[in-house]
Amino acid sequence: MSNEQYWIATKGSALQGTLNVPGDKSVSHRAVMFAALADGVSHIDGFLEGEDTRSTAAIFARLGVRIETPSPSQRIVHGVGVDGLQAPQGELDCGNAGTGMRLLAGLLAAQPFDSVLVGDASLSKRPMRRVTEPLALMGARIDTDANGVPPLRIHGGQPLHGIEFASPVASAQVKSAVLLAGLYADGVTSVQEAHPTRDYTERMLSAFGVEIAFEPGQARLRGGQRLRATDIAVPADFSSAAFFIVAASIVPGSDITLRAVGLNPRRTGLLAALRLMGADIAEHNHSEHGGEPVADLRVRYAPLRGAQIPEAVVPDMIDEFPALFAAAAAAHGQTVVTGAAELRVKESDRLAAMAAGLRSLGIVVDETADGATIHGGPLGSGVIESHGDHRIAMAFAIAGQLADGEVRINDVANVATSFPGFDTLARNAGFGLVAAG
Repeated sequence: MSNEQYWIATKGSALQGTLNVPGDKSVSHRAVMFAALADGVSHIDGFLEGEDTRSTAAIFARLGVRIETPSPSQRIVHGVGVDGLQAPQGELDCGNAGTGMRLLAGLLAAQPFDSVLVGDASLSKRPMRRVTEPLALMGARIDTDANGVPPLRIHGGQPLHGIEFASPVASAQVKSAVLLAGLYADGVTSVQEAHPTRDYTERMLSAFGVEIAFEPGQARLRGGQRLRATDIAVPADFSSAAFFIVAASIVPGSDITLRAVGLNPRRTGLLAALRLMGADIAEHNHSEHGGEPVADLRVRYAPLRGAQIPEAVVPDMIDEFPALFAAAAAAHGQTVVTGAAELRVKESDRLAAMAAGLRSLGIVVDETADGATIHGGPLGSGVIESHGDHRIAMAFAIAGQLADGEVRINDVANVATSFPGFDTLARNAGFGLVAAG
C-alpha cells in the first residue's frame, strides 16, 4: 500500500456514545468460504466490507461461485457444493489476508485442479510451512518459496487421507486449514492443540450442517460430508472493538457502548488483561449470532495499573496486543508481557514496531525475544512508522489521545483491510484524529 496516507492524532474529548464497529473479519472470511461450498443459497448480514474479506470473496468468484452484493454489509452466496469449484485462470490474489491464504491452502489442496495463491508484500513475508507441512502429511502437494513464504503453488488432484495432527503452534488458521482439507479426505481428521485457539471454523461448520466434534483444544471430523446453505449474522469484530475499549479505558471521562460485539471465548483475552489492570468493562444483552456468543460492551474510564499479563491468555488476545501496549503506556507502573513471540510474524514484527513507536513518544520499553516490559508514563509527540500494519496504526491513534502534542502515524492505508472508516468513527466518538496524504 502507499505510504502517502497518514494520520495526525492529538488529544480529543472524552469518548461518548453508542458505537457500531464493522463485522468480524474472521467470521466474514469463513462465512463466504463455507457458503460457497454449501448446497443452496446463503445470506450473510454484517459482512465486513474490508480489503481482506473482499479479496476472499473475489477469489471464490474466480472459482466459479456467484456472489451478490445487495449492500456493502450483505452478501448472497450461491453455493456450488463441495465438489463444484472450477479451475481459476491465473493466480489468486489474497491481498493482505493471512486468514484467507491459509484456509484456502487447505481447501484448494483437495481440488482436482492446480492453483497459485499470492499476496501483497506483507503477506509474502509470512510463514506458510506451518500450514503446508501438515497438509503434506495428508497427501497434499504445495510448493512455497525457498524460505517457506508465499506464493503457494498448489498441485491439485492429490488423494487426501485423514490424520491425527498435534499442532506445534497455537494457530486457528493452521487448525482450520487441516479441517477444511479433512472435509475432502478419506477417513477421520483430528487436530489437537497445546493451547485452545479460536473455534470459528468448528462453530460455523456445525452451523452449515457438518458433523464435527470439538471442545477446547481439539476438533475431529469425518471426510465426505456436505454443507447445507444457511444464513449468517456476522457479529461486530472484537479486534476492531478493542481499540475503542482501550481508548475509553484510558481517556478520562469516557463512557461508550459497543453494540453486538463477538465474544468468542478464545478471542477475548484482552478483556481479562484489561480487567486485571483495573478497567471498567460491563457486558449486557448476551445472545448468539451464527453460533458465536455476542454482547453489548459498556466501557467507562478507569485509572489503569500495570500488570503481569498471564501467558495463558496470550493466544486469546494475539491480535489485540498493539491495543494492549497503548493501554500499558497509559497505566501506572510496569506491564510485563511474555510468551508472545508469535507477534513477530504478524503483518509486521509487532513487538518491535510497538516498542519503537512507544519509545519515540517517550515511553520506556524493555523488549525481549517473546515480549516486553512497558513502563507507563506521560506520552509526548512524535512520528510513528506503522510498517503498513493496520493494528499498529490504530494503536497509536489511541496513544495519541493522551499525547502532549501531535503524533503523526505514517502508512495507514492498510487500516482498510480490517476497519474501513475507522478514522471517521473515531472522530465521531471524540478522537482527535485527522487523515491526510
